[in-house]
Amino acid sequence: MKPRNALRRVAAASALLASLALPALAETTAEPIERSFCVFDPVGANGPLFAITKTFQPVALREGIKLELRAYTDEKVAAEDFKAGQCDAVLLTGTRAREFNRFTGSLEAMGAVPGEEEMRLLYNTLAQPNARPFLIEGNYEVAGVFPGGAVYLHTRDRSIDTVEELQGKKIATLDFDDASLRMVRHVGASVVGANTASFAGKFNNGSVDLAYAPAVAYTPLELYKGVSPDGGVFKYALAYMNFQVIIHRDRFPEDAGQMVRNEAIKRIDEAYEIIAQAESEIPQDVWMLPPEADVVEYDKMLREVRLSLLAEGVYDERAIKLMRAIRCRVDGSRAECSS
Repeated sequence: MKPRNALRRVAAASALLASLALPALAETTAEPIERSFCVFDPVGANGPLFAITKTFQPVALREGIKLELRAYTDEKVAAEDFKAGQCDAVLLTGTRAREFNRFTGSLEAMGAVPGEEEMRLLYNTLAQPNARPFLIEGNYEVAGVFPGGAVYLHTRDRSIDTVEELQGKKIATLDFDDASLRMVRHVGASVVGANTASFAGKFNNGSVDLAYAPAVAYTPLELYKGVSPDGGVFKYALAYMNFQVIIHRDRFPEDAGQMVRNEAIKRIDEAYEIIAQAESEIPQDVWMLPPEADVVEYDKMLREVRLSLLAEGVYDERAIKLMRAIRCRVDGSRAECSS
């Protein structure tokens, strides 16, 4: 399963995370300033992401920052500690970040970002200084948003290849995400509550029939164990995962967030190289390609769910409209673009 490639990819991802954090934290001062950065890693302090991120502490110190890294295996706890003020900054998935900023928490909306071209346009838009008001909510600021890749459905049985065949099947579902819960119930499947640390284990040991995840999780979380020998990965983007660095505004310089965003957009190609490498490590015979006619129907279904969640206030209307405008800019032939 190319463990060395996986390790290199994790190392590159860690380097990217650290590089995003450093410019926003540094100040010109004789004494280093102390800042805490809570990092979610499903494996914890012994995990590869956290272990490699620790190597950047001396780099931060040279920049005038005494950076304290804290590992969390439970993303919910990391979010709660940040909210309670025990962390100056935190790294969370976009879905979990919704409680701190509903605008950026809507960027993972079902089917809202079909692919890389749309996501690049979205990130370029959010990196502009005049986008900052959308990234601030109370004392929280989303200092960096970067891609995690398309979210794909993983199945233990390749014969499950249509929406109809999902009925009654057990799907590991993020139980804190209203959108995921709604989607699973919409297709008639059975929700099995999970979180970012437990979903892979449930899928690999057969407790559930299906799970959804980006390609970057396939090798590190050993999802190939659940896919083998009779399963596959359905190559249709249910959503586009992202990671967000969120800071307490009153603990950082006023321009800190923009500094991070400027740095992030410079490194976006590195992030996509990591995603491309991860997708290339999934064997070709594991991918399941849906017929084009089915893709059109899937797009319609996700749009229905997306709009219903917007009506209920789960998603931010400004974010949904922005992503629609971007989809139509990339492909004006989409049915939604004529309405």
